[in-house]
Amino acid sequence: MGKSLKLALVQTDNIWENIDKNLKRLTLKLNSISNDVDIIVLPELFSTGFTMKAEKVAENMDGKAVKWMLDQAKIKGSLIIGSLLISENNTFYNRLVVTFPNGEIKYYDKRHLFSYAKEDHVFSTGNKKLVFEYKDFKICPLICYDLRFPVWARNTDNYDILIYVANWPNARMFAWDTLLKARAIENLSYVVGVNRVGIDNNDLIYTGHSAVYNAMGETLLDFEESKQNIKMITLQKDHIIETRNRFRFLDDQDEFEIK
Repeated sequence: MGKSLKLALVQTDNIWENIDKNLKRLTLKLNSISNDVDIIVLPELFSTGFTMKAEKVAENMDGKAVKWMLDQAKIKGSLIIGSLLISENNTFYNRLVVTFPNGEIKYYDKRHLFSYAKEDHVFSTGNKKLVFEYKDFKICPLICYDLRFPVWARNTDNYDILIYVANWPNARMFAWDTLLKARAIENLSYVVGVNRVGIDNNDLIYTGHSAVYNAMGETLLDFEESKQNIKMITLQKDHIIETRNRFRFLDDQDEFEIK
């Protein structure tokens, strides 16, 4: 039996700029997930919504949202992945946080800030991609707008799973569906996309379309549109090994430097 990894994707609505209520609601949702899940993936800015009022709701890395993620990782025996509005050294970041059952924390600061919504006026950009190993899988987590920039996601690190957490509105849902599939095909990797649902305080509508694709771009899992739900999937390492041995496309990719 080859190596496998079980993921839970949490497609959920949230309460605008209300960390306490969002964490309480998510605790109930995570309570319904069995403890044999390896990774639980939450949407972008799951504790606040996609607000630009960072000075009002930003927390530091010792704040209640990160503490909640650490607690849940320990309780569930799973990695918890999602992004938060973080304040650090008088600077704000849209930060993807990964908490481990043993109390370890890794993070990635969103590189591509969504200028269309003036995210770049509030947050500082990240400049370092995160790729880490967990249970024999190499994982690269990114955030929402990063999906539109294939060079940043290019699989020069030999990762097995590319994860996107998002607040991606319905008006551009065709792009979300298409680009997730494209990232899987061009990188010969699993791609996991977790998006929110509901309507935020900017009257933007989110219909989810959370999904998982295999290394050939085939849909392994999707969600009913606009519905809050949690779905599980088990990913097999053998699929990545066999696909890359058969189609050695990554061997032919261009060399490049990102500045």
